[in-house]
Amino acid sequence: MALLLHDQTMSLYIGRETSKLWKRISAETITEVNLLAENWKYILGGLTCQYIHGLAARGVHYIHRPGPILQDTGFRLLPELGQERAYVSETVFTFVFLSFVLWSLHPFILKTKKIYTILIWCRVLAFLSACQFLRILTFYSTQLPGPNYHCREGSRFATLPRPDNPLEFLLIMPRGVLYGCGDLIFSSHMIFSLVFVRTYQKYGTRRFIKQCAWLTVVIQSLLIIASRKHYTVDVVVAWYTVNLVVFFLDRKLAEMPERNMGAPILPLSKDVRMKEENIKLVNGNTGDQRLRNQANGKVNEDSNNVVHADVLDNL
Repeated sequence: MALLLHDQTMSLYIGRETSKLWKRISAETITEVNLLAENWKYILGGLTCQYIHGLAARGVHYIHRPGPILQDTGFRLLPELGQERAYVSETVFTFVFLSFVLWSLHPFILKTKKIYTILIWCRVLAFLSACQFLRILTFYSTQLPGPNYHCREGSRFATLPRPDNPLEFLLIMPRGVLYGCGDLIFSSHMIFSLVFVRTYQKYGTRRFIKQCAWLTVVIQSLLIIASRKHYTVDVVVAWYTVNLVVFFLDRKLAEMPERNMGAPILPLSKDVRMKEENIKLVNGNTGDQRLRNQANGKVNEDSNNVVHADVLDNL
């Protein structure tokens, strides 16, 4: 009897929590869809830049010429992992990438939330695009002989034959991404990892995870060199270039709105924003106060009625 009662209680609890989770996901989806409708140009622009970066990396492979590996301090200090263990650095990078993607989606699941998924990815894509633009300029300026195993003399992947048609060049295949050569300075893996970690450093809430994230990126840097996927200069340049780009660009971008830790706030539509501007012009700081109240999840209906009544009287 007691076991049956326990099972019924558990069933009720699971059903109630499932219902809460579904409502939370539905509410957050509405919020993010509204944000996407307002910011889709930035998302599309960022994704287009990712594609252009892929084309540029493929293009430099056509002009890559294998040669003797350059002298490198990191190669002398770090033992070579070898081809059979080259997957280790890719595994660490995949872990960093997937961890950030999952964290960016946590507002759909968790009660406590500090970010909007769409707005976070708008910033991340802006950082990535700026860094990749500099990267394209750099690796097209000087082509170094690739240190990776498939880029060395004697490898059939070291050079690419001329494409038979434009479609062959425009179509980016996974094999081309994995076996690219010539796009060395500076490391693309480090761009992604540093942008992700710096973003979590600012918007994340767990200090221990922040410390672990930075440590993971340091380990990834050493593994990239030990795997001979990049020269040490490629990693070093990435460290200061990405950090500087993110630092200065972050100051230029509009700051993300603070959201209530308990419930999502729907973004203001264009009409509402125009009304708020009229309120601000007519009533001084009243519009600002209302926006602050909304951001804190404390919208006072009486004050709203007074504000709009004042607007009508003045108009």
